[in-house]
Amino acid sequence: MNRPRDAEEPLVRPFMLTGGRTQPMHDGVRVETQLHAAPAALSAPLRFEARRIVELCQLPRSVADLSVALGVPLGVVRVIVADLITEGFLVVGEAPGELSTALIERIRDRVRAL
Repeated sequence: MNRPRDAEEPLVRPFMLTGGRTQPMHDGVRVETQLHAAPAALSAPLRFEARRIVELCQLPRSVADLSVALGVPLGVVRVIVADLITEGFLVVGEAPGELSTALIERIRDRVRAL
């Protein structure tokens, strides 16, 4: 019997990734928030999703982009990202005065992909 590839991977419940928390410790983390890794973040002793987020944020990424790249619910990514910001491993990018149409469409497409 053929099983989908996803069925072979172990299932990790979202609450396990956040230590049971559902609310971020750092306010202001929105889906469009642009993040980039602090210079020393790659050498930090991070595990699992936190390490992958730091790796992905070597170039600026939005929270929505991270959620899609990890295949993890948006709320879970927001909690992990907030922890990384609090610990100084991620830096919030400067908020632009207005979002470009291209960026809004990209965010919309990524959220739909969830």
